[in-house]
Amino acid sequence: MKILRNYFLKEFIAPLFLSLAVLTFVMLLGNLIKIADMVINKGVDLFSVSKLFLLMIPYLLTYTLPIAALTAVLLALGRLSSDNEIVAIRASGVNLFSLILPLLIVGVILSLVLVIFNDRVIPYAHYATRKTLVEVGIKNPTAALEPGVFINSFDKYILFVYRIEENKLGNVRIYEPQGEGKPTRTIVARRGEFIALPEKNMIKLKLIDGTSDEPDPENPTNFYKLNFKTYFMTLNLTQTQDKEKLGKKPKDMTIQELINEINKLKKEDIDPNPLITEINEKIALAFSCLIFILVGAPLAIITRRREKSINFAIAFLIVGVYYLLLLGSEALSLQGMMDPEVAMWIPNLALGGLGAILTFRLCVS
Repeated sequence: MKILRNYFLKEFIAPLFLSLAVLTFVMLLGNLIKIADMVINKGVDLFSVSKLFLLMIPYLLTYTLPIAALTAVLLALGRLSSDNEIVAIRASGVNLFSLILPLLIVGVILSLVLVIFNDRVIPYAHYATRKTLVEVGIKNPTAALEPGVFINSFDKYILFVYRIEENKLGNVRIYEPQGEGKPTRTIVARRGEFIALPEKNMIKLKLIDGTSDEPDPENPTNFYKLNFKTYFMTLNLTQTQDKEKLGKKPKDMTIQELINEINKLKKEDIDPNPLITEINEKIALAFSCLIFILVGAPLAIITRRREKSINFAIAFLIVGVYYLLLLGSEALSLQGMMDPEVAMWIPNLALGGLGAILTFRLCVS
């Protein structure tokens, strides 16, 4: 029996690490285009880009590790089943559950590791990414900007830029809301240029050939048009004057920090549902490792498919169903239509229940 258990684990572990490496690499590859664009076209220094690249890895592992566990169990047990090794084991009187149990224990261990990972490492990576983006924004403002969209990263101003090439801007529109009931000040320029002053935590914007709304001295609520050849503005990125005091978002917080924030909101009679949802999502996602193994093991034995393409298709289907359920459950929770402690566990309960039923029927038949 011990030999068979070790054999099952050996067949599972190798595909697990291989799948994890491949999935993580593929997902990182999808971000290489953006990273290359930041270095080549936007002039971001290689150190900052490398830092952002490395900080992506922990976040990706939250998703790639459960998917890798599912893929590994499908590949391992699918091969054993297609080669009739499972039939031979059952014919010798060995209960399949005693052989699947070590895989489930591995799933529990991976899930517990991910709970700690999602609680400690992921929030740190999220927060460090935001701080790095702030540093990049101060050193090279255009790196954080996209042409053709409204940009509200700056205090008091909303920017719309039609074209961005390195630190050069084309067709710039700047809006400065004056408050309710007051007209919005508008500045339009044919060209512009960012001048970064990181040592002063300041960004200067040089505008060329345009018009500016200037307050009427006799009636400050009205504006008159002023044509200019060159116009300088000083811009501040929101919350960048002291990046050490950058406020944390829910995804940047550990579970204990979220609990502390929930208690504060309750004292102020503010609905803490989004934060409760975040806590349950962290834990539920971690236990998807166990759920995927629980549902994947009996499916691999029942389908008896050796082909990797078929197993990948089954894995894709299971993962797709799981994350669609997760998105729907999150929406129900955030809209207050269902208790977060129940809603965020619906995908795990649904697929876990299916896996338990299939495993039971397989082992007693």
